[in-house]
Amino acid sequence: MSLSRIFCATLFFSMCSAWAQAQNQNPPQDPLPPPAADSDPVLLHRRPTPAPASGLPPDTPPSSETVSLTVPKGMAIQVVLDKEVRIANVGQAIHGRTVEPVYAFDRLVVPVGAEVTGKITQLESVSGGKRTLEALNADLTPARNVGLEFDQLVLPNGQHIAMQTVVTPGSGEVIAFVTAAGGEQKKSVKDVASEKAEQAKEQAKHEWDNAVAQVEAPGKIHRAKRYLIAQLPVHPQYIDAGTVYFAELQAPLEFGSEPLTLEMARALGSPPPDGSSVRARLNASVSSATARKGDDVEAMLSRPLFDGEHLIFPQGSRLKGSVVEVQSARHLKHNGQLRIVFHEIVPPDGIEQKIASSLEAIQSGKGQDLKLDSEGGAEAQTPKTRYLQTAIAIGLAAASSGDDPINGGEGGAGGFRVLGFVVGVLSRSQPLGMAMGAFGASRSIYVHFIARGRDVVFPKNTAMEIGIGPRPESPTQLKPADGSTKP
Repeated sequence: MSLSRIFCATLFFSMCSAWAQAQNQNPPQDPLPPPAADSDPVLLHRRPTPAPASGLPPDTPPSSETVSLTVPKGMAIQVVLDKEVRIANVGQAIHGRTVEPVYAFDRLVVPVGAEVTGKITQLESVSGGKRTLEALNADLTPARNVGLEFDQLVLPNGQHIAMQTVVTPGSGEVIAFVTAAGGEQKKSVKDVASEKAEQAKEQAKHEWDNAVAQVEAPGKIHRAKRYLIAQLPVHPQYIDAGTVYFAELQAPLEFGSEPLTLEMARALGSPPPDGSSVRARLNASVSSATARKGDDVEAMLSRPLFDGEHLIFPQGSRLKGSVVEVQSARHLKHNGQLRIVFHEIVPPDGIEQKIASSLEAIQSGKGQDLKLDSEGGAEAQTPKTRYLQTAIAIGLAAASSGDDPINGGEGGAGGFRVLGFVVGVLSRSQPLGMAMGAFGASRSIYVHFIARGRDVVFPKNTAMEIGIGPRPESPTQLKPADGSTKP
């Protein structure tokens, strides 16, 4: 009897143990919570990350996302030559400094004033046609096109960074930062935004002036010397201090990475506040000579836009726009005009949004003498010195009719500068002096008043200051039931 009780108790205990073990192997699972209503739209568009070796779920939390701090291929580093360079030969070393800061996503990685070194890679030969035309202007050593490359960057902490660059065609000028003319101030709710735009323009110009101040500017005596040397028929070639080159990267520069926090991700792509201003660079050259109304124009943000401490648009965001007004240069010194407007902004891996924009300031070669109106329209200006130069040429031509040998030299100077003056004096020929003087006066009149004017040219990687804000919704007219429109 006892054995049967023991056997029954053992069987009951085994059954209870098996049931308990089965319950432990299949515990009840709570349903997954629904996604939060304020899930970040930017992160929802990110590609899910693969499951790591630790066995974490494939969609890692935003705090573990990282952003690569990379200056991409195609980005241009703007370099100003800090000393005058006398062109000697291929391989000659050149030295400059950065005049625009370089950002990667939201971080400053190359400040203004960083040293940049490079060398001359090519000295192009002068074509026969150009050599002939310059000889008619008493210049027997016309300027050659100089090829450059910049291959090393030296940060303020002493770090040397090797780089591969190509100089953008159209760069290599002494550049000014031209700001748009101020419009009439109107009392409205937009006064604050207008004031912020004016402050952004002034700050952009101030930053540029400070960056260029690191150049050893030549004094008046030095400039006068260089001018006199340039009048000689045979003279050396120089690149002026203050000449700016756009060195386009042919390989990216890596500066590590940083975590992408949830707060940062939520702010990305937010509508920009009224009165915001961004710094961008053109992705392709634009010229009033070749552009047509409606042509697409793109630019890339070279600096991030913040709203306080919140990152709105990182470096690399794209601006999309178009040419809205264009007029090519014409004869009788009618200069070109160009106006571009950006109407969309697209953050990296984000959704484009409509914006209202205005061109507040832009880089331009001093030779263009560019002017921006209050709406951001650009027009090349003709220098007023043309009147003085033409008057001098006509005066020298008139003086050549005198009997004194020096009068022949004056006529020669009007037509062929120093070489013409020497020939005119030594020949003692009044007809020759008068002919050279008439040639010089006629050429001056043609060049300054009859020839084709100047076109507006913005090379690739030209920096711009652009005021942006959310595009206002166009109000719809309400119609009553009878179909008439309310006033």
